[in-house]
Amino acid sequence: MARFAAGQDAPPFEGVATALPEKKRRKVDSNMNSRKVFCLFTVVAALSLLAACSKKTETTTEETAAPTEQAGTPVDPSTVGEITGTAKFDGEKPKPKAIMMDQDSVCMKKHSGPVYYEDGLVNANGTLANVFVYVKDGADKYSFPTPTDQVTLDQNGCMYQPHVLGIMVGQDLHVISSDATTHNIHPMPSDNREWNQSQAPGAPPIDEKFTRSEIMIPVKCNQHPWMKAYIGVTKNPLFAVTNADGTFTIKGVPPGDYTVGAWTATFGEQETKVTVPAKGSATADFTFKAAAGS
Repeated sequence: MARFAAGQDAPPFEGVATALPEKKRRKVDSNMNSRKVFCLFTVVAALSLLAACSKKTETTTEETAAPTEQAGTPVDPSTVGEITGTAKFDGEKPKPKAIMMDQDSVCMKKHSGPVYYEDGLVNANGTLANVFVYVKDGADKYSFPTPTDQVTLDQNGCMYQPHVLGIMVGQDLHVISSDATTHNIHPMPSDNREWNQSQAPGAPPIDEKFTRSEIMIPVKCNQHPWMKAYIGVTKNPLFAVTNADGTFTIKGVPPGDYTVGAWTATFGEQETKVTVPAKGSATADFTFKAAAGS
């Protein structure tokens, strides 16, 4: 064994390895490298397995949470009936409010006389137009294919036409303009995507869809503040809008018990229950009053 003088330090441990014969030293280094590679491979494999398990768990959770779409019962056309009725107004008839269109001469030229706000208008016979009537409950068990035809919303005389309309989820809303002035179509939904698009004279139509049912979606024009429309988005085609004599008809209703809702822009909402017999008719009448203090 080697001896060292007092005060002399022993050579470092690395010196032992250095002192080994070259062949043995290479063997030691090779073994150490092999162990490092094996350890690194083990760690990577473990992390990959953990990530895969985590991803599988997340996917399973998402798939479990997602609602399962179930096909409803097809409607038998030979059994359908209809719901008819009238929307009446009880009380002193509100005075119509005139619209001032003098900010846009194009708008004024389209009208030969006064133009009135449509919200709150009472027909001459004491009924209400522009009431959106729809099957609110009872039709969920049936399947209704999305119509392929478009629902058109026109801008004519700087007024939305129609003022109130219905459309099914996924159906195409086709917005056109018959005016020689720029409009700005701006639906303001609560449950659907809000959008806001300008439409200059001669511009192509605007086509949009709504992905969720919603009663109702107000629509305004940022260029002409008096312009208003309301869109009812439903999961079925069982709806109608009262006309100039306050009446409506909902056709193609399968036999069954239903809750029918009626919406107005000014006088609130109501609902009633009806039973539609096979090939028959049910009546749903509504009477609205002005809100206290209005």
